[in-house]
Amino acid sequence: QVRLTESGGGLVQAGGSLTLSCQASVRAFSVYTMGWFRQAPGKDREFVGAIKSLGLSASYADSVKGRFTISRDNAKNTLSLEMTSLTPDDTAMYYCAARSGTYSDYDGAYHYWGQGTRVTVSI
Repeated sequence: QVRLTESGGGLVQAGGSLTLSCQASVRAFSVYTMGWFRQAPGKDREFVGAIKSLGLSASYADSVKGRFTISRDNAKNTLSLEMTSLTPDDTAMYYCAARSGTYSDYDGAYHYWGQGTRVTVSI
């Protein structure tokens, strides 16, 4: 069983930065591919990015590429999402998720989910 808890959300002005964290309660965190997804009001949940189990490579959605960076600390069972140059379009509930296997941009491929942390970007 994997328990995921996100934190770090909040209100930020456009152009600003925010870093989200995800704490995992699991024995073998390093075996899981970790992903970030987001869901804006009235929209479907969408892929933000994912990082492989050892953190050697990451994949990003085109909409955040170059602005967001995913990292992980397997010794601390933590996942991070550093977000820069935020725009109102980044306003959403952000979720971390875990899956066995390589990364996927399909939310149905992830087995475990956190409760989410809300990010609001104001003009």
